[in-house]
Amino acid sequence: MNEHISSAYDRDLEELITLIIRMGGLVEEAILDSAKSLEAQDIELAEQVRAKDKVIDALELEINDAATRIIALRAPVSKDLRAILTGLRLAASLERIGDYSKNIAKRTSALIGMPEHAGSNASLRRMSREVQSMLRDVLDAYIRRDPAIAEDVRQRDQEVDQMYNALFREFLTFMMEDPRQITACMHLHFMAKNIERMGDLTTNMAEQVIYLVTGEMPEEARPKSDRTSYLSSMD
Repeated sequence: MNEHISSAYDRDLEELITLIIRMGGLVEEAILDSAKSLEAQDIELAEQVRAKDKVIDALELEINDAATRIIALRAPVSKDLRAILTGLRLAASLERIGDYSKNIAKRTSALIGMPEHAGSNASLRRMSREVQSMLRDVLDAYIRRDPAIAEDVRQRDQEVDQMYNALFREFLTFMMEDPRQITACMHLHFMAKNIERMGDLTTNMAEQVIYLVTGEMPEEARPKSDRTSYLSSMD
């Protein structure tokens, strides 16, 4: 009987992990496509990102239902319960990253036809690729139960912060030199801030993976280089 219960729990947990990885793949795609739509001024691709966010939201609900079902039927304790709670937290972070990608896609339509600012669109895409790479690696760490990979992701968030700070200074310079650029630069700044926050959420996921494997959150504070956190971008 115990062996049967254990086997059923393993199947349930495998299903939960599969859903999280599927959701993660969609979010990775959303990150890249939202930045690509801006660089290419592709309004159709931006609309696709916005539409696919509903699929990401639906997967989070499915993950929540699956986790609730496991807790109700299997009554997991200790490490097993930690695995389920970690899955819920990862799904919540993925959903928020998807929302930020959707926000970038929404702003793309407002920038169609406006002149590009000194390669800023390409810079935003590079920043997005870095966050997508971090997310891919943290999902790999989750599958492998590898805290070393997760810690590497955690350290790389500083690179995203540095890219954001450089863009922030550029946009400030543009706006001070030519007030006519304020509208476009504000949209671009909010996009950059959205990407920086995606990096923060991915770093949170890395810390959850470390907690899942070791039972403890990292003791050392993560390295941060963002000096503009007083600015809000979620709307």
